[in-house]
Amino acid sequence: MSTNDIGLEIKESKASVVKLNGLLANYEVYYQNLRNFHWNVSGANFFELHAKFEELYNAANLGIDETAERILTLGERPYSSFEEFLKNSKIKEAKNITDPKKMVEIVRDNLNTLLELERDVIETASAQNDEGTVTLISDYITAKEKIVWMLSAYLK
Repeated sequence: MSTNDIGLEIKESKASVVKLNGLLANYEVYYQNLRNFHWNVSGANFFELHAKFEELYNAANLGIDETAERILTLGERPYSSFEEFLKNSKIKEAKNITDPKKMVEIVRDNLNTLLELERDVIETASAQNDEGTVTLISDYITAKEKIVWMLSAYLK
C-alpha cells in the first residue's frame, strides 16, 4: 500500500476525507447561517446576540479553515464550492428567520449536527490511527458541547 506525505495509508485516509468533507460542507452552511443571524437579528437582545453570533462565526471560520487544511494534509481536495457545500450538508440554510429565539434554537441544533458529524469523524479516524484528525476534532467537540450547554441555558 502507498502512503501519503504524513505516512498514513492513502486508501484508508480516504474514509476520513469523506467524513471531513461532509463536516466541512455542514460547517460552511452553519457559518452562513450565523452570518445571516448576525446581520438580521433585532429586538431586546440585539446587542448580546449580535456579538455572540459574530463570536461563533469567527470560531466557525477557523474550524472551516483547519478542516480544509486537514483534508489537504491527508492528500485530498476539500470541497470548495457552494454547490458542493449545499449538496453535502445536513444543515439547511436558515432563510427569513426574524425571531431571535428561533435563531438561537437553529444555532444550537446546527451545533448538535456538527457534533454528531465530528463524533463520526473521530470514530473513522481512530480506526485508521489518524491521531492528527482525532486531536483536531476532539478539541472542536469540547468547545461545541460547552456552547450547546450555554445556548440551551439561554433558551430556558
